[in-house]
Amino acid sequence: MDQLCLYSYWRSSASYRVRIGLNLKGLAYDIMPVHLLRDGGEQHAPSFHAANPQDLVPILQHGQRMLRQSMAILEYLDEMWPSPPLLPAVARDRQRVRALAQLVACDVHPLNNLRVLQFFENEWGVPQAERDGWVRHWIVEGFRAMEEMLRDHPSTGTFCDGDMPTLADCCMVPQIYNARRFGIDMTPYPSMVRIEQACLELPAFDAARPESQPDAPPG
Repeated sequence: MDQLCLYSYWRSSASYRVRIGLNLKGLAYDIMPVHLLRDGGEQHAPSFHAANPQDLVPILQHGQRMLRQSMAILEYLDEMWPSPPLLPAVARDRQRVRALAQLVACDVHPLNNLRVLQFFENEWGVPQAERDGWVRHWIVEGFRAMEEMLRDHPSTGTFCDGDMPTLADCCMVPQIYNARRFGIDMTPYPSMVRIEQACLELPAFDAARPESQPDAPPG
């Protein structure tokens, strides 16, 4: 098999979700750290830009191919290595899992991405407290909806859908990590917290934690 190398930043939630997916598939991969803050952001270096014109992590290098966009990468992994699956077998269940995953990846995460917050600071001079308030607002809006979609739904099991982790769990767990970073009270989201705890008991999720990454700050 061609070697896998993940260009990643330890605290990037998009990188985090791909690490989970790789681990769930039992795939060996190397980490190539990309520091998003050092020297103005290593993702803006010409060498990285050549690999991803968006200047974003993650990139998954599979042999000579450079794969971009975390959600597309996760579906690529599922198509290349189908077992264990990240998507259910039934179409309506796959739709539900994708909807839960995209709630995070398309509606919550882009609004509190690093480049958005840097634009607020550098272009408009938005104070830190107001930037943090923006982040918390959109996470809470997304979590309110996600909790309702999970609570008492017949397809919700140990995990977001059934009793095996899926694409939805790969996206939800990193976003909860971000929520805690910004001091969000998780008490209103008991279904999400229960599922998160079940996920983090699995080695695949535990090994993907930000603090376990080679580029995480010591301590």
